Amino acid sequence: MKVIARLLVLLLVVTAGLGWGLHRWANARLAPSGAPLEVTIAPGSSIRSIALQLEAAGVGSNPWLFSALARLERRATRLRAGTYAIAPTLTPETLLDKLEAGDVVRIALVIPEGWTFAQMRSVIAQHPFVRQTVVALTDAQLMNAIGAGSGQPEGQFFPDTYLFTRGTSDLDLYRRAYQAMQKRLGDAWASRAADLPLATPYEALTLASVVEKETGRAADRPRVAAVFINRLRRGMLLQTDPTVIYGMGIRFDGNLRKADLSADTPYNTYLRPGLPPTPIALVGAAALAAVVNPPHTDALYFVARGDGSSEFSDKLIDHNRAVDRFQRGGATRARP
Repeated sequence: MKVIARLLVLLLVVTAGLGWGLHRWANARLAPSGAPLEVTIAPGSSIRSIALQLEAAGVGSNPWLFSALARLERRATRLRAGTYAIAPTLTPETLLDKLEAGDVVRIALVIPEGWTFAQMRSVIAQHPFVRQTVVALTDAQLMNAIGAGSGQPEGQFFPDTYLFTRGTSDLDLYRRAYQAMQKRLGDAWASRAADLPLATPYEALTLASVVEKETGRAADRPRVAAVFINRLRRGMLLQTDPTVIYGMGIRFDGNLRKADLSADTPYNTYLRPGLPPTPIALVGAAALAAVVNPPHTDALYFVARGDGSSEFSDKLIDHNRAVDRFQRGGATRARP
């Protein structure tokens, strides 16, 4: 009996020692110094495989101890795949926390306001961390693939900074941006002012895209929207250069000429009344808000001052004076 008791005591001492040693190891830094590492844990990896992947990447964790710690804490089956940033200040314990939480590296994709859908497609198609699945699809096929029907995609996607993990599909990004725009547009339309000369949310989106392209300074955006709303109410031509440029497509070489303004396209608002047939750019929240709730003003004209801001006028005679003042001899055309 004494021998058995001594063996039990010895076993308890050894177990306690091992437990204390594992505790100290689990709460010690993985590395005293060095740059953060990026480690990709493959999907379906076992705890042993994860521990070996961490060791192979140079994280500095002991595979046997790491596996034992995860099993002891009953977390071995809760660790997630993905790409992780491993800082040298992490401990095995906090590394387990990171893997269990799925705190993976997130990549930022910036889609600016005012871009065309073609520009958006080009950037997504060339992104090194996006999994390409729809590059060969036409615009109409892409719209069908995200469940949006086969309509025109221009303006239907919300410009924003999108965070995603490596290997996210391009289709997922398009779907997210499309759904974000539908939500923004629906909310804006629901809060619109009464008696707007706009019949549908799509018309609001179309006008907002024109405002987006016509605004050089954010503070002027509501007044630019008000000018176009006033012109629509009076049945005046919008006479806006960005729609003409959009209608020219690849023919536009950076210079808008008088002949271009005389060439009829569905987007030439110098010749055709009302709105262009589709949006001409990706629209931000501020442009949408400006269009559905424009400020009260009698202004019907504006001209660029050359510093990003615009000069607004109620009467044509004042507008012509503003054009003479700000753009005489300049290359930039006057706005409506």
